[in-house]
Amino acid sequence: MIAEIISVGTELLLGNIVNTNAQYLSKQLADCGIDVHFQTTVGDNPERIRSVLDIAYSRADLCIMTGGLGPTKDDITREMIISYFHKKPVTDEESVRRMQVRLSEITDETLRLSLLKCATVPSDSIILPNHNGLSPGSIMEDDGHICILLPGVPKEMKPMFEESVLPYLKNLSRQILVSLDIRLLDFEHASVNEVGEAPVAARLGDLLDSVNPTVAPYIHEKGNIVRITAKAKDEESALALIEPVLNQCMDVIGRQYVAGIEREEKPWNIQN
Repeated sequence: MIAEIISVGTELLLGNIVNTNAQYLSKQLADCGIDVHFQTTVGDNPERIRSVLDIAYSRADLCIMTGGLGPTKDDITREMIISYFHKKPVTDEESVRRMQVRLSEITDETLRLSLLKCATVPSDSIILPNHNGLSPGSIMEDDGHICILLPGVPKEMKPMFEESVLPYLKNLSRQILVSLDIRLLDFEHASVNEVGEAPVAARLGDLLDSVNPTVAPYIHEKGNIVRITAKAKDEESALALIEPVLNQCMDVIGRQYVAGIEREEKPWNIQN
């Protein structure tokens, strides 16, 4: 499965806000074995959002959109998605119920209506509850295309993704992804010529061209690592694929430079 991340918000284009959502989602999707070939940022403009969607679905199966679900006039992502997928705007009553305390304190009818706008969702979609804000997310499936709509506020987006989107993606899949990290000595215990990213990559050579499992060196917050990742029907099969490649990698790097082997991620279901 190929995904594209679309971040909506003029404030992102102006540099007023750092786009941490795209970084987070890219990492999550990679861990799930879903390829992200493009990230797109677009302003709050109906025509440009539509053109971005047209381009995205010409090269991806799944679009994850963040931003533009709030109560203000420039929050137009929800309306654009409803139009693009030929849905109808409907009210998510559970979201309205969650708003009742706040709505009861508001006497300005215009403000009340703007907040109620947050509870509008596309018809015939999977509703993603927002336990940390007003606007629910949604998932739409249409003619082989999937669109996942999430809030732009990270403290709302991240828990919604983990609580609702990850289980959804897991149900789509047939295999699991397992990664092991070879953690190398730090520069206090070995020179850059021994454990630096470039010399390690040079020694790995053709192993970097391996498809399943894949082999990739990284400079990580934990130091220099080599990650080996396999796809298989279950964890045991994935580890069986990893083991011989793990030994080859340690042999060519030099076992004396290996500080440890760590399990980076839990297995996630992924699409064939």
